[in-house]
Amino acid sequence: MKAFATGLLLAAAVVYVVARLLEDHWPAFGFLRATAEAAMVGALADWFAVTALFRHPLGLPIPHTAIIPNRKDQLGQGLGNFVQTNFLSPDALSARLAGMGVSRRLGGWLADDEHARRISGNAGAVVRGFTELLGDEDIQHALESGVVQRIYATPAAPLAARVVDAAVDGNHHEALFDHALKGLGRFLDDNRTLLREKLAEQSPWWIPEPIDDRLFRKLFSGVQGFLLEVQADPEHPLRKQYDDWVAELAVRLRTDPALIARGEVIKGELLEHPEVRSWLSSLWASTKESLLTVADDPDSELRRRVDAAIVRAGRSLQEDRALQEKVDHWVTTVVVYVAREYGHEIADLIATTVKRWDGAEASRRIELQVGRDLQFIRINGTVVGGLAGLIIYSVGRLL
Repeated sequence: MKAFATGLLLAAAVVYVVARLLEDHWPAFGFLRATAEAAMVGALADWFAVTALFRHPLGLPIPHTAIIPNRKDQLGQGLGNFVQTNFLSPDALSARLAGMGVSRRLGGWLADDEHARRISGNAGAVVRGFTELLGDEDIQHALESGVVQRIYATPAAPLAARVVDAAVDGNHHEALFDHALKGLGRFLDDNRTLLREKLAEQSPWWIPEPIDDRLFRKLFSGVQGFLLEVQADPEHPLRKQYDDWVAELAVRLRTDPALIARGEVIKGELLEHPEVRSWLSSLWASTKESLLTVADDPDSELRRRVDAAIVRAGRSLQEDRALQEKVDHWVTTVVVYVAREYGHEIADLIATTVKRWDGAEASRRIELQVGRDLQFIRINGTVVGGLAGLIIYSVGRLL
């Protein structure tokens, strides 16, 4: 484009010389000479104007030339302020975001199965990156401290009382009682011989062994029969006593200071037990291994659930108008807040970036972007100047 514009200038100069030589013999060439002369003036003036933006014309330090290299910092500051004022204003952002339908577009994107799998895959990478970024010892220490502190902060006896209440509400304590009766019956059967030997050891020497056998059988059968009787009778008095004892235990666990204190002692002893401390120490390692396994496996249950949740969220954003309005309002609020609070930082980033540019390099980059259009100014100046010269010369001849 520079060569073309310069070529027009040289063509105008050649036409001027030829027309000037012929004008004395053929006056009509005066019109051509005036046209070429004015075209050269217009071309030179616009060449100077365009060139002065980017460098000193002909290398001469003429004032108010090489504007971009010399005023680069001010231009960067002005550009940053322009962007902040006209593009980051709350009104401009709100109007633009209102017309974009952010929530609906986001919902359509999330509802796509492929996009959902991509997001869940990225989530897996985030989990892996997070676990690798933080040291295992730091996480383990924080996790262990958090668990231990949480357990210490939770009173053991009232918690046990809630467990008892839940068991009573679901009638689980009765099932536990039945299992205890059946277990006691099996214990007696399994240890019948041992119990007989113990009776023989405790029985006086003068009592005959047949009498001991008969007494043992009667006692043993009586106990077994009593256990079966309690199991078979839902209204047995022993069950009533058991129910009363369980209800009283729940009350005591909440109100008895001695029992509450004992619960704290047991809790402390349990937390300080070597096996429990070992389990707490390995808590993060096992959790990390499980997280990485499900994060890396696209067919894991967690990944499938995440995929399904993302798709459901996308469809909700597409179909739920109220949810769309909430999300759009939230996005607009966040973007406007960020622009209002940090818009000057963006403007400063633009200004600082431009300031770091080398003046000559910045001028060259800008010229490469807009210089083609600027060369049309030179071309238009040549054509318009020539036409203006022709008109002025013609009016002069008529006068």
